Amino acid sequence: MHIALLGPSGAGKGTQAVKLCSRFNLRHFSIGDLLRKNLEARTALGLLARKYMDRCELVPDEVVEAMIEERLQRIPAEQGILLDGFPRTPEQAGFLDDLFKRSGCHLDAVIYLKLDEEPVLYRLQGRLVCRRCHTPCHAQLKPPLKPGICDVCGGDLQPRPDDSAEVARRRLRVFQRHIGSVLEYYQPSNRLHLVDAGSSIDAVYADIVALLDDAQRREARAATREEIARLQPVPPPAAALVAPTSKHALNLVLLGGPGSGKGTQAENLEREFQLCHVASGDLFRENLKNSTRLGLLAKSYMDRGELVPDDITEAMVEERLARVENGRGFLLDGFPRTLPQAVALTEMLAKLGRPLSGVLYIRVFDATLVERLSGRWICRACQTPYHLLFKPSSRAGVCDKCGGELYQRDDDKPDTVRARLKTFHRQTEPLIAYYQHAGSLSEIDGEGNVVAIGSRLSAVVKELLERT
Repeated sequence: MHIALLGPSGAGKGTQAVKLCSRFNLRHFSIGDLLRKNLEARTALGLLARKYMDRCELVPDEVVEAMIEERLQRIPAEQGILLDGFPRTPEQAGFLDDLFKRSGCHLDAVIYLKLDEEPVLYRLQGRLVCRRCHTPCHAQLKPPLKPGICDVCGGDLQPRPDDSAEVARRRLRVFQRHIGSVLEYYQPSNRLHLVDAGSSIDAVYADIVALLDDAQRREARAATREEIARLQPVPPPAAALVAPTSKHALNLVLLGGPGSGKGTQAENLEREFQLCHVASGDLFRENLKNSTRLGLLAKSYMDRGELVPDDITEAMVEERLARVENGRGFLLDGFPRTLPQAVALTEMLAKLGRPLSGVLYIRVFDATLVERLSGRWICRACQTPYHLLFKPSSRAGVCDKCGGELYQRDDDKPDTVRARLKTFHRQTEPLIAYYQHAGSLSEIDGEGNVVAIGSRLSAVVKELLERT
């Protein structure tokens, strides 16, 4: 039996997962543990993830998915698994179904632990986590035998910095925005089951056991569409009306796959139209470098070998957009990447009084993107980029600028590039449909040289400027 256990932070997933794995002989599968083990063992994927972290970048989904695939392939076919907190997006759910199908099995049940906001906040504010083995407990609900000491390994127990009421509320809103589409993905296949997590640990455990016993006999009641709808907040439309705080501000989003030239074109548009270029990657690095409140919070996840959650990224974007000068437009590059992030951006802009002028999508064929990225090499000393076809160095393998050694990043190798593109398409297709439906999407042909692509982009932006 293969099951997924989902629910908001504080719903008790970790506690219930341990008990369920023991009862049903399941292998516990946590994404946080998986990432930490790859980092500690310095596997090829762990080293790749570490490179992103060392560059103060978010670990991409395709790296995490590769870790999941590699780990599942090493589990015997007859061994059941319990996925703890995964999948988090419908794209990850699709990836998981494809992976199981290739293995000749399938995900039998998805259990969602539903819990209202107030119990979530109460549980998180009393949560303690071991600094050494990361085992959670609770000061009131599940206290350790010795105050401040982990029952499992004897390590120090400390509250997590992200369990404050403010952060917990924001994280819960982001979780609800993401999880709705995951629940909708599983509901039609009758694999989704709801369990009220507001009772005691033992009572919730008994409900889950009864449900799984029924599921094995094919007698478990699946969640209905009406039940799913009641769990979700109503998302605002992409074209939500807001009262603009300034006239004639050109507020744009730039989308495109890896290798589409977003960074280069963003710099050109910034200069030509005097826009404030907000690149999500740079934003993340700046917050870490300057040790801002959000940067320190992100670092606490990275130090624990965990993925930085979306609510922190979204908060960084909102804080930066709020600082864009009145009357000046912005160009948002690298955000949103998913449909829930697009909904978050709509909410942010409504709050800030900055209506979105348009969304620019640089469309490039996959074959072109693979050619562009797999030919990219970087100087190990000064980080100057080169390309075997478009910008070769004078001497093979040697930097023209400083004489350093040129190398190819692991994520620029052809197989890795194809995996990145597969993830990009899974995430971006719903995003494109969202903005197309709102009438705000402009597609730009991204084939050809940089100058030609820039001319096409500039013409589209001029049209948007006239409308604004």
